[in-house]
Amino acid sequence: MRLQIRLLGTVELTVDGRITTPTPPKRRAVLAGLALDANRSVSLDRLAGMVWRDEAPASAVANLRSHAANLRRVLGDRLIARPSAYELTLAPHELDVTEFQQLAGKGRTRLAGGDPVGAVESLRAALDCWRGAAGEGLPRGTALDNRWASLDEQRLQVFEELIEARLAFGEHLVLLPEIRRHIAAHPLRERGWGQLMLALYRVGDVPAALTAYRDAHTTLKEQLGIDPGEELARLHRAVLDRSPELAYVPPDAPLAVLAPAPAAVPPVTVPRELPADLVTFVGRTTEVAEVVAAVTGAAPAAAVISGPAGSGKTALAVRAAHTVAAAFPDGQVFVDLGYRPSVTPAEVLARVLRALGVPTAEVPHGIDELAGWVRSRIAGRRLLLVVDGVTGAEQVRPLIPAGSGPALIVAGQRHLRSLDGVRRIDLDPLRGAEARPLLAALAGADRLDADPAATAELVRLCAGSVLALRIAGSRLASRPDLPVAALAAQLRDGRDRLDLLDLLAYEDLSVRASLATAVAAVRFADEVAGRLLEQLGEAPDAPVLPERSAAKLGVSVHRVWQALEELADAHLLRRDPAGYRLPALVRDYAAESAKLSAPTLTGWRIDPVAA
Repeated sequence: MRLQIRLLGTVELTVDGRITTPTPPKRRAVLAGLALDANRSVSLDRLAGMVWRDEAPASAVANLRSHAANLRRVLGDRLIARPSAYELTLAPHELDVTEFQQLAGKGRTRLAGGDPVGAVESLRAALDCWRGAAGEGLPRGTALDNRWASLDEQRLQVFEELIEARLAFGEHLVLLPEIRRHIAAHPLRERGWGQLMLALYRVGDVPAALTAYRDAHTTLKEQLGIDPGEELARLHRAVLDRSPELAYVPPDAPLAVLAPAPAAVPPVTVPRELPADLVTFVGRTTEVAEVVAAVTGAAPAAAVISGPAGSGKTALAVRAAHTVAAAFPDGQVFVDLGYRPSVTPAEVLARVLRALGVPTAEVPHGIDELAGWVRSRIAGRRLLLVVDGVTGAEQVRPLIPAGSGPALIVAGQRHLRSLDGVRRIDLDPLRGAEARPLLAALAGADRLDADPAATAELVRLCAGSVLALRIAGSRLASRPDLPVAALAAQLRDGRDRLDLLDLLAYEDLSVRASLATAVAAVRFADEVAGRLLEQLGEAPDAPVLPERSAAKLGVSVHRVWQALEELADAHLLRRDPAGYRLPALVRDYAAESAKLSAPTLTGWRIDPVAA
């Protein structure tokens, strides 16, 4: 019998390749408790504490024996009955917790031994074991809570060790956004603050490194009443002194390179460019599975993820890419276009060639030659390409795999319908049942359970935006004394909602900036669509009347219909049986923009490169 038990996310049991996860939550808790103590007897008393939140009922033993009997029908002789106890026998590879811990230990050993490249490989593989919060979906308030908290803490440690390994071979600039997101979600992690300071120092931004220390000091003082520890304080002094010990020293071990290919094709570097997976990624399991199926299926192995600004497209693309990374041993290339329509297909192709080790001086200039070079170097190779922030199909069309081997994941606001043969995954706003786990992962489930009505209102006010939910959850995490109801009350007035979300935001988390980038990209591609959105913001709750809009804009009704479709394709308008309407946060942004003076409105006409 081949077993696979996964606890690092929702509990999942697979027997001989078939998922047979028990449905009752308490039965899953029994399975989880036995798996965590695999190959050891677990008494009925201990099992009861893992299943029931408060004092176990009088029928607890009978219920546990019933759950065990049902599990034995699936597990067979792997589940052994002992006197007043049960024991589950598992091999190390059959439990994802054991796999994670073994890979993490291997990564630490490699890092301590001066092998950051090998450490990155092991630590990334360890983090790939995770699919969500540990024990997600199981009853809380039981004896298992400490086990889940310990595993979540180990996950954070491994993430920070991965950052340390990547810093060791010079990825300072590319790591900055990842470290900032990590600190936003976990502002009390001193090691994360230290890594941010070091990365900023090594990219030459000493003032920002000192500011990071001041922010860490303020956060720790306000939330815990303590000063930063000696290690962080010592780093601060070293930054002030511009100490030589902070200078970057490249590791002795080179990055892995494939063996030379035959004929005149030069060696190809094996890129490992995927950003770190979000620790607090929850939900979207169906969408992740769709992307995984697309890139591991028949050619063309390509998926397009589209959705509104702030819907979590990048996080989904990165999670799916990490999920399948082991299936692409020839490397993973990550290209962020930043939603800049001005980025040409030639620039994208040149970026991919450089990632594959082609020196900048040797990269050709013509689009046909660039496309040919890329196809020659990825043909037949198990290489994963991830392109984020795409605004037009032409930017990625040359990258669609022509045969088996490579795969492509694209993330952007548009559906890119002119791309032939790709699978499309459209992200809808998170509904209440999907949004709550994200808030809980950041702010704590107990805190939300204490005021379910306020939690429901907070979810509604965030309008299904993953970004808004992350900002709200991070705010609650940073303010343990702030009631959920108080935060919901602050957000209740839609006129101030964007201001408040920006005020609450951490570092690069900004709903307004995300919407501004989306609008700028549409305006760049279609001036009439940009003007129409501006017009709709003057009366955001009024029905859309194409004839009236055409008259005000001085264009034909047909042209207005085209612009409406452009806005809908970019998820800035929503189609429903009554026509078109502005989504909640877009409505706030459009109404705010409509109030700006004419000179300020010209700011919308900028090239989104600057946005």
